[in-house]
Amino acid sequence: MKAKILKLSKMLTKKGKVNKEEPPLDLIEAFFNFSNGENHMSKDQLLGFMVEYQGEENCTLLDLEPIIEKVLQMGSSSSSIETRNIEGLSIDDFVNFLLLDDFNAPLKDEVHHDMKAPLSHYFMYTGHNSYLTGNQLTSLSSDVPIIEALKQGVRVIELDLWPSSTKDGGIKVVHGRTLTTPVALTKCLESIKKHAFVKSDFPVILTLEDHLTPKLQAKFAEMAIQIFGEMLYCPETDYLTEFPSPASLKNMVVISTKPPKESPQSEGTRHDVSNGSESSEDESWELQDSMAKVKTIDKNVSDEEKLEDINTSDYKVNQQSTRGYKHLITIHGGKSEGTMKDRLKVDGGKVRRLSLSEKKLKTASESHGPDLIRFTQKNILRIFPRGERVQSSNFKPHLGWMYGAQMVAFNMQGHGKSLRLMQGMFKANGGCGYVKKPEFLIQKGAHNEAFDPKKTLPVKQILKVKVYKGVGWRSDFSRTHFDRFSPPDFYTKVCIVGVGADSVKKKTSVKTDNWYPVWDEEFEFRLTVPELALLRIEVKDKDKTTDDFAGQTCLPVSELKCGFRSVPLCDLKGKKFNSVKLLLRFQLET
Repeated sequence: MKAKILKLSKMLTKKGKVNKEEPPLDLIEAFFNFSNGENHMSKDQLLGFMVEYQGEENCTLLDLEPIIEKVLQMGSSSSSIETRNIEGLSIDDFVNFLLLDDFNAPLKDEVHHDMKAPLSHYFMYTGHNSYLTGNQLTSLSSDVPIIEALKQGVRVIELDLWPSSTKDGGIKVVHGRTLTTPVALTKCLESIKKHAFVKSDFPVILTLEDHLTPKLQAKFAEMAIQIFGEMLYCPETDYLTEFPSPASLKNMVVISTKPPKESPQSEGTRHDVSNGSESSEDESWELQDSMAKVKTIDKNVSDEEKLEDINTSDYKVNQQSTRGYKHLITIHGGKSEGTMKDRLKVDGGKVRRLSLSEKKLKTASESHGPDLIRFTQKNILRIFPRGERVQSSNFKPHLGWMYGAQMVAFNMQGHGKSLRLMQGMFKANGGCGYVKKPEFLIQKGAHNEAFDPKKTLPVKQILKVKVYKGVGWRSDFSRTHFDRFSPPDFYTKVCIVGVGADSVKKKTSVKTDNWYPVWDEEFEFRLTVPELALLRIEVKDKDKTTDDFAGQTCLPVSELKCGFRSVPLCDLKGKKFNSVKLLLRFQLET
């Protein structure tokens, strides 16, 4: 049989390097192994291949029949479909079958994690300033980016609430103290209601940065109840000792903010400070031009300090106004004052949410790493981009995930490598927006120790990635897109992004003048923390100056399906190309 395989391989190679039907030797070998050395593979033999080699134990002949018919229609043979159906799949048909990403996808497409644990046990797909269409200073506010985020599976939406400048006493959503334009709160809430569960039926969490008076807080409560109705989750107690589970909150909208202080407040006086978000000190940008429109005490004093400086004796008691608002809050924002040790102190009873900037997290991780992880075992930690990221860029998400942070808040309009890593992580668990954290981030060690991401651990798993071939560029790109006078020179970058010890970059050789590159190269990655590892793949066209982008994807290693896999590539924004894909093989060894 080996002689037959080698002979066929040589015949196919002679067809020339632009022939997209040239299969790598591993594929030919697998074909003949399961076809018992024959030139065609029967349906039963293909089923055997799917179960034994691909590990698709639930695959049946009924599943395969429409796929086989689709593959036969793709073939170039002069024989009729009926004749070829009787004969079975040829080697070319077999390769076309493997390239079907809807049947040989690299990841499971259904929810398979335990969804009955408390919310604190999950990483959550989280947006930052979800209403902004562009940069953090001058862009438009709109419900459109909120809708797009929900369609992509984002489960945590952030809204900054401010009193409207109009006489109707309304509420606007805007990035305060900047030149960004506002959008009406009602428009945002209506859009959230309409699109919340299009991609996933697990809960949508609204994190509110609240700059409202008690009267407007009460108005928000009325609006939320009216718009969301039974979709709005209201906790039965003022404070929770454990967060509810994603499974128990299906198709529900959950509110997360800092509860209003039960102290005398004026119904008519506008707050110049944040009542509801402990992160406002770091997130609010104070521009000279916009400051004139907002009353302030001192732009160098934090919002929390301003709140304490207000003379509450000048205001009337209005606890009734805030009662309904307070009872809508499920995830309570915690205190932001005190030392980091104080802020991370675990309350034996109440659970809460704490927000830190990426800067403060980095500092805290150097001196309070174990405290961060212990805090996130029961409580929720939200990390947001530093204020200097005015162009809506993002930070490396592993900075938060390694310490158990559930809400790593990203600017979804800030496309770049960091956002692609975020998109890769949340392809896990069927893309539902909730990914169960590894046990070592949830449970204490045998001696009450916490996981240390800086510590080099023994190798836990070996991942082998073999890059066979790529197809689809001739369909999705013009002939002159990469090079004006010749076909492209493609190569593939294969990288692991995770804890420091696991992160590594590798790449294939360059295949010159070839629209249908065949690399047939394998890479081995020795992983110490595979649970947090992401496989980043990017194809580029080699150039004398800057290499041209030709497609990318990012996949969670812990979710990879072994065997031959068709891996669709995406553009820089994460949108899947129509035809461009790679044929890879994944093998995992422990």
